Amino acid sequence: MKVSGRVLITAAIVSIVSSLSFAPSSSASCGAVNCFVVIGSQQQVPQAGLLTVNGIYNYTPMRLLGGTSGVIPAVDQASRQMILDHHKETRTITQQATLDLNYGLTDRLGVQLTVPYMWRTHKHIDGLGEGGANGEGDPNQFSANGIGDIRVGLKYNVLPTLRSMVVLGLGVYLPTGNTHAHDSEENVMESPTQLGRGQVGLNPTIYQTYELIPHLLNQFSSASYRHTFRNNDGYQFGDEYMINAGLNYVATPWLILTGQVNYRYLVHDNFKSSLSRSATPADAPDFPGEPVVLDPTIRNRAVPTTGSTYHAFSPGFQVNLGQLVESSWTNMTAMYFYAQIPFARDSNDSLAQGTSFVFGLTRSFQLVNPS
Repeated sequence: MKVSGRVLITAAIVSIVSSLSFAPSSSASCGAVNCFVVIGSQQQVPQAGLLTVNGIYNYTPMRLLGGTSGVIPAVDQASRQMILDHHKETRTITQQATLDLNYGLTDRLGVQLTVPYMWRTHKHIDGLGEGGANGEGDPNQFSANGIGDIRVGLKYNVLPTLRSMVVLGLGVYLPTGNTHAHDSEENVMESPTQLGRGQVGLNPTIYQTYELIPHLLNQFSSASYRHTFRNNDGYQFGDEYMINAGLNYVATPWLILTGQVNYRYLVHDNFKSSLSRSATPADAPDFPGEPVVLDPTIRNRAVPTTGSTYHAFSPGFQVNLGQLVESSWTNMTAMYFYAQIPFARDSNDSLAQGTSFVFGLTRSFQLVNPS
């Protein structure tokens, strides 16, 4: 069945806007987060032979909330030791450029490849009770950039109608990101701050959309789950649950306004290690001094200050360049901008995601004409 260029453009616009959602992963002892944005063309299934290319830029800052101490445990992968109250967090900034490719194998079955490139900077006070003249610790910083964990996936549209759709997906995260970057003191940074998780992850998803008023207003919702297996350093990231819902309004043929509510729940991370605590003044004369061993047994332990809940409202807009300026360069092309504004956060005394920003450009190419 042949589809006109205008229909393809409209479909691309609706798909891009209709499922934009964010989710970081403030997980683990040192704060590290990725602002996740799911573009509609990532969620939906392109028609047979259609390739949709997304280029996405995310800026995600993390900081301490008022009333939180930011004092967290250290996770020492080399010695398999977790040291309570060892760090004091300062900030983390993550920037990510993502290349996302979606291709329709059939009108209902699609394949997806997502390749992230990350820049991450992190600052904290290291060695509480151990470093400094009075056990106040020493400033430490970390900076790294490179490829993150690549995701591959399949999607199937189980309800292909003119006004609605339901898409089921299954993605697999591959351990392609660096897991052994060093801080300013040449120590290997902890797993949560690294660019990759160091192990395979599974990511089932579901996406739904319905045109409330054809060509004017549509609603959408999505849910996803991510499970990462334990890596070779003994660290396992907590399971991640995300739910998103929102509306898209077609203000003009070239402008779409959107707003959505995002929710993320992160389970506690787990580390296979012994357990110690930082020295305190009560340990004098061995203060400042080496950490005090509480349990030398290497076993699975929940990592305190991990696990969190996050609620945000994400307004945004999208410009259909093909409708705004007719040319071969703008055909089937759109750009978009979104801000994710948190309104309720429980960061478990660690860093929390602040207001984040997403900018993107998408373009579709009909590689194979549908029969």
